[in-house]
Amino acid sequence: MKIIILGAGQVGSTVATNLVKEDNDITIVDHNADLIHDLQDRMDINTIHGYASHPSILEKAGAEDADMVIAVTNSDETNMVACQIAHTLFHTPTKIARVRSVEYLKYRSIFCQEALPIDVLISPEQIVTDYVQRLIEHPGALQVLDFADGRIRLATVRAYYGGPLVGHELQELYDHLPHIQARVAAIFRKGKAIIPKGTTIIEAEDEVFFVATKHNIRAMISELRRIDRPYKRIILAGGGNIGTRLALALEDKYQVKIIERNTKKAHEVSELLNKSLVLLGDAADEDLLLEENIENTDIFCSLTNDDEANILSAMLAKNLGARKAMSLINRASYVDLVQSGTIDIAISPQQATIGSILAHVRRGDVVMVHSLRLGIAEAIEAIAHGDSTSSQVIGKTIEEIELPAGTTIGAIARDDEVLMAHHDTVIQPEDHVILFLVDKQKIPEVEKLFQVGITFM
Repeated sequence: MKIIILGAGQVGSTVATNLVKEDNDITIVDHNADLIHDLQDRMDINTIHGYASHPSILEKAGAEDADMVIAVTNSDETNMVACQIAHTLFHTPTKIARVRSVEYLKYRSIFCQEALPIDVLISPEQIVTDYVQRLIEHPGALQVLDFADGRIRLATVRAYYGGPLVGHELQELYDHLPHIQARVAAIFRKGKAIIPKGTTIIEAEDEVFFVATKHNIRAMISELRRIDRPYKRIILAGGGNIGTRLALALEDKYQVKIIERNTKKAHEVSELLNKSLVLLGDAADEDLLLEENIENTDIFCSLTNDDEANILSAMLAKNLGARKAMSLINRASYVDLVQSGTIDIAISPQQATIGSILAHVRRGDVVMVHSLRLGIAEAIEAIAHGDSTSSQVIGKTIEEIELPAGTTIGAIARDDEVLMAHHDTVIQPEDHVILFLVDKQKIPEVEKLFQVGITFM
């Protein structure tokens, strides 16, 4: 697939890194020459130095025969204009745009073929807000991701001593919770993937990925660790787009405080919020944290644009007694380093966002993609089309499907029903199949399984 990426910042470079590994023809455009040169040194991609919305630059990038334009510059207006030009002058089939401003997102009717012809809107701030909100709803989880319109969720939990299933075989789960709708999709032990079987023994420190219905997440977490009491008191560091959106989403159910160091911004945020308390100050100020009873805080979440400030304030809050510390981190190299230490959860906006784009690059009818473990693994939701003569999966039991090594089917959404996958479950037409891949290099093989072949025998 020929793809033009407009913007070589954090989001654009992450998208390019992911897509170039999948045998796509990538061209990236940015007016910052240093960013362009850096990407060119690291990856085998085409680069264009210039302004993303200029017709001559798009033409130079090959828009005339591009399959897709992904506009992820820091300017909403540039992204929107670039998609308009790609549509009008070059008839680019798929246009994806990053739009951050709530003022635009409130009026989604403007994003249509007759007005602003954008096929897919990406709002990293909203994606991260939803991501953090799900973590807060499920104490103990490291990650909670939605599939099938939220009816199925993939959760990640680190197993600890004290969990009833730790030290026992997986098949005992169904003795403990006979009516639960959940299935373990993969286990990572000391960084290495294990495909789970009934006889697999869960060990302390295992990173366990499981699929479950929304209402069974808590029960599954309680099998792998002592269940955390529900969160109540939350402090957010940073009153930017994400901090403000998150406070608005949480303030009706939780006691929320926001710490913002910019006086003007603090006043603006206080006017937008109804119940949250806005504090003017530095989130890394020990005296301020102690005054706000950090030792009684359930979650401290640092959400500024400064990675170092986020890391330091979250570490300080944790050391002063906060129950959980989360930190927004843009640099991928920091994520694993940070999460293995004082900070409980490192949140990568790029990894949270990339799935929204990958879903439109995948072949076959893939409607949802979540990038996992810094892009090494992946979970996808694919729709089975055709019939038993044109499809490699329809009419077959799961054990009959020739899945690539390291790939498991976790669950199936069928009409209004959710099914946990078993060896004798038969795939039917239009089933939404949730798959987990410990090695995303196997994606092309999975895509082929879900492509409809006219003469397939």
